[in-house]
Amino acid sequence: MLYILAFIAYAIIGTVIALYARKGIRTQEDYYIGGRKIGGAVSALTYAATTYSAFMMVGLVGLSYASGVGALGFELFYLVGTLLLLSYYAPKVWKLGKEKGFITPGDMMAERYGSVVPKIMALIVSTALIPYISVQLIGVALIIEKTSGISFINGIFLAAILIAFWAFLGGLRGVAWTDAVQGVFMLVLAILAVVWVYTYAFSDVSFTTEVSKLGDLLVVPNKIWTPMRFISLTVPWFFFALTNPQVFQRLYIPKSEFALKRMVVLFGLFGLVYTILVTFLGLELRTMTEFGAFPIIKDRDAVTPTLLSLMPPALGVLLSLSIFAAAITTANSIVLTLASMISRDLFGSEKISTGKLLIVLLTIAITVFALQRPGYIVELAVLSSTLLLCQLPLIFGVFHWKIGGKVAASFTLLSGFSIAVFLFYSKLNPLSVPASVWVFAVSFAVFFVSAFLEDKLTGVKLSGE
Repeated sequence: MLYILAFIAYAIIGTVIALYARKGIRTQEDYYIGGRKIGGAVSALTYAATTYSAFMMVGLVGLSYASGVGALGFELFYLVGTLLLLSYYAPKVWKLGKEKGFITPGDMMAERYGSVVPKIMALIVSTALIPYISVQLIGVALIIEKTSGISFINGIFLAAILIAFWAFLGGLRGVAWTDAVQGVFMLVLAILAVVWVYTYAFSDVSFTTEVSKLGDLLVVPNKIWTPMRFISLTVPWFFFALTNPQVFQRLYIPKSEFALKRMVVLFGLFGLVYTILVTFLGLELRTMTEFGAFPIIKDRDAVTPTLLSLMPPALGVLLSLSIFAAAITTANSIVLTLASMISRDLFGSEKISTGKLLIVLLTIAITVFALQRPGYIVELAVLSSTLLLCQLPLIFGVFHWKIGGKVAASFTLLSGFSIAVFLFYSKLNPLSVPASVWVFAVSFAVFFVSAFLEDKLTGVKLSGE
């Protein structure tokens, strides 16, 4: 009952914020990127909340529990890669977006490669991100099922309704403002969870002594984190900031270059603290299992839901809501971005109403996918980023070389995406090389070869910046 009341309060507060945010929305620029008027702190929190989803407090806690410190290295590799990419590319993307009025990631591609390319991109990213959004619904539904007695299926439906409703009402401003509140909430509850577990389990035993008994889980590589597995997961994650459109589009929203720089710095601090907290929580729980204070968990996505059942009701409810918040902020951000890309890039619509209709349709598709519970949260998230790697040569091409046009760009997207889908469904790793590395290599090879041939056939002089 306590959880139900807390959920209702959460839904009401978020809806009030979204309703307030809808005031003054007149154009697609207002609806999709907040009129480019978002301050640095809110930009940082919406970037962080969009990035750090149910993947963290459910997926990464479980991965840390099952595989040890390798999970920390995996997630820190993402953070370092993101900060490196943002420090160089974010100012360039922001400046181009402001000067040329870009609203979607596809707008930048259209400027460089022509109007066909963003249409292909819109189809690819919509297909690729459905698994990633489903991760959010699955994480939420698992928590709701464990804590409130509401079934997994009904939990999926509840999450889907809020995802669509808040994005539908307030657009980017509604999403960003709710993200700011929820981002702080996520961080505070992660701290409280770590502290509670530590005081609950390690008041009479030494954590340092007990954690040292985890053996191979404290070193990398080990039988779980082999070099190939680490590379497989981290290659697509490293380039997340450029290839995932929901965060790429966030680079358009800061109101000034100073706000953009502040966004990057604050996001980096948030990411470092949150990552350490989440992975440490997983290690705490695995250590507890080793001396009998926590159950043995086979399904790693069930680790956090099991923890919630041990906590005092009030803390368990608050932590549940923080996970719910993390999932909702990520999912409605992605749905809003996909709606903007399909509406503008694929259909060429200038109407906000088209985007709102697409938000509803996309949420329905995501709900159907999530109900299948197709796999572990971490693997689903990495799958989406692997499918999106085919965009990377095109993005680099905007800033670093002038070779290639619509033919090379289109062929690169289709080839890279096809290879990713084929390798995933066939479960093949040719030459024992991970699928993500193959997608990365094939996408760049195809781009350069096809760009060379395209330029030669069209008589364009090859040149680079």
